Amino acid sequence: MTKYRDYTASDVMEMVASYMSPADTQEVNQAYQWAAQLHQEQRRNSGEPYIVHPIQVAGILAELRMDTATVAAGYLHDVVEDTPATLADVADKFDPAVAQIVDGVTKISQIKYQNSQERLAENHRKLLLAMSKDIRVIIVKLADRLHNMRTLDALRPDKQKRIARETLDIYAPLADRLGISTIKWELEDLSLSYLNPDDYHHIASLMDMKRDERLAYIQTAVDEINAAIDSLGLKNVDVYGRPKHIYSIYRKLVDKHKEFGEIYDLSAIRVLTDTIPDTYAVLGTIHSRWTPIPGRFKDYIALPKANGYQSLHTTVIGPGGRPMEVQIRTHKMHEVAEFGVAAHWAYKQNHGSDKQAQVSDKNQQALNMIQGILELQESAQDAQDFMAGVQGDLFGDRVYAFSPKGDVYELAQGAGPLDMAFSIHSNVGLKTTGAKVNGRIVPLDYKIKTGDIVEIITSPNAKPSRDWLDLVSTRRARNKIKQYFKQLNRQDNIVAGREVISQELTQEHFNSADFLDENQLKQAALDLHFSSADDMLAAVGYGDMAGQGVVKKLTESARQQQADQAAQELQREILEEGHAITADQTGFSHKEANKANDIVIAGVDNLLIRLGRCCTPVPGDAVQGYITKGRGVSVHRLDCPNIRQAQGQGQRLVDVQWEDSNGQKANYAADLTVHAENNGGVLNDVIRVLNSRTRYVNSINGHVTKSGMMQISLSIGVRNVEQLHGIMDNLHNLPAVSTVERTFH
Repeated sequence: MTKYRDYTASDVMEMVASYMSPADTQEVNQAYQWAAQLHQEQRRNSGEPYIVHPIQVAGILAELRMDTATVAAGYLHDVVEDTPATLADVADKFDPAVAQIVDGVTKISQIKYQNSQERLAENHRKLLLAMSKDIRVIIVKLADRLHNMRTLDALRPDKQKRIARETLDIYAPLADRLGISTIKWELEDLSLSYLNPDDYHHIASLMDMKRDERLAYIQTAVDEINAAIDSLGLKNVDVYGRPKHIYSIYRKLVDKHKEFGEIYDLSAIRVLTDTIPDTYAVLGTIHSRWTPIPGRFKDYIALPKANGYQSLHTTVIGPGGRPMEVQIRTHKMHEVAEFGVAAHWAYKQNHGSDKQAQVSDKNQQALNMIQGILELQESAQDAQDFMAGVQGDLFGDRVYAFSPKGDVYELAQGAGPLDMAFSIHSNVGLKTTGAKVNGRIVPLDYKIKTGDIVEIITSPNAKPSRDWLDLVSTRRARNKIKQYFKQLNRQDNIVAGREVISQELTQEHFNSADFLDENQLKQAALDLHFSSADDMLAAVGYGDMAGQGVVKKLTESARQQQADQAAQELQREILEEGHAITADQTGFSHKEANKANDIVIAGVDNLLIRLGRCCTPVPGDAVQGYITKGRGVSVHRLDCPNIRQAQGQGQRLVDVQWEDSNGQKANYAADLTVHAENNGGVLNDVIRVLNSRTRYVNSINGHVTKSGMMQISLSIGVRNVEQLHGIMDNLHNLPAVSTVERTFH
């Protein structure tokens, strides 16, 4: 059985005094004195005084070098649940952090673990983390569970197995997630000793039988490694062997179907150095001294585990031709590997007065214990500041709720009582009439939060409402509701579907009577791949088809007519729009050099001329004029879609030409559209090209399209089409650019 230390109250005070201030040590002592007073009449199942348990929990926490509030909470973690003291009493006598930790541990103690299914076990682990606003709550609970496991032999065998299973499923993985391997390994070994005592004692006895041989082999390996690395001249290097834990050997026997005699690495050699470069230097020496086994090297320094663990692992053919596992890490990494997130408090206690040391120590980065949630702050001044940095929603996209029986349900963020009801069972969902959360009636649109106890209220005569489709957020619940309505009386569904479509038509500002005749419904049904209009209406009625989709099909022709009319009106407005450039006398036979005449029109004088904004023509473009009503001539490029549309109205077209096709008199606005790969430098490249070819950049706008491409809209000033084409060619030659086109508005 795993050996462990029994603490006395004096032992705990001696440990905390070694790293806490006198004032903090006194607060811990006050917590002990009050706990001893509250528990003085109580006994544990073993018959020993109850205060022994809080002393052991506080001792485990002190060995982890936890902060004052945590060790004090270790003494007081059971007072609210097992004595007349209240949480308000704790808050009144001690720091608020102590009360917060005690409250969290008390709530966790009330959670009933139901079974060992892997999915539910993971839900419980997530729930415990998500409920704990302060990670120290989990650390105290782990210390509490560790001492309970050490004294489990005082309980009945059935309770022993239940608690051991819960420990192996919930608390050992939690210790692993927090990186506290010293607690993880002991919890696993203790759990195995109760769940599978025969295998546990068999492995233990086999290891004892080979103990002398193993110790001799380890000493030989340690001596040879020390000799090999002496030439490196490293300082403060520790080399030692450690036996593998019984549970890890058990898993290897079970998972890999090996016999005990086939397992050579019953022990591992560990090398601790001062710096990261030293670890790699030691690795190189070991690989040059012994042949490494392919595929057995892991670099957890470059790629740390999610819980912050860092180390180099290699297996070589060691002395005597036997495989030998070697782990190489810095002393700081070893502290993290053993104590995980708890190492943070020890680090702060040791270096709290040396702020510069905290900032410059690169090994501080190794303390990111839980990926994504425990991001240590280099600037944290104390434990409270650290906790402010690691608190948050650990599993923001999921919530974990209880049934009144204690079962845990994992739901999507935003789920409500109906979602939970359907996740329990379809019949529970269909018969739901209401819900209670934490004992209080709530509406069905209530959003469940992690830790809520949700009671679903049902009635044998209850029926779902179509409104429920707007209240649920999970696919399962929505599909079950749709299936229910699909199975209702067909005629009811047809009537309901017709009503839904009628309401949708009204909302779209259509007269429903114009579209709900049988011929139109039949055609829409065929277009939507229904065999009949009734099938389509029934599908809308039970929610399998959106009413909006049917309305879109019914009104397709009417909406097209509206669009055509709008397009024609827009076409007219566009053609009559334009940019006024001159109102001087114009004509092929009449030119005045001192006037800024841009366009001349054969045989026409004193006519207002505008350049079309839709196609931005520039000198050198082939152009044509369009005679507007009361607004002169709008000039467009020949390839402009609007002028093409107007060619059927030939009596309003007029031939025009540029007076100065070289465009020496002014600069002309030209609009371009550039499509390019979405990379960080493409916009800068485009601007560089423009600045090198023109002084007039009116506007640049860019956005990423749905396909992931960058679309850049440009408005620039040019003298003529020749300059414009040169700019377009330069843009097109950019590596990221795929197309450059003139824009039509």
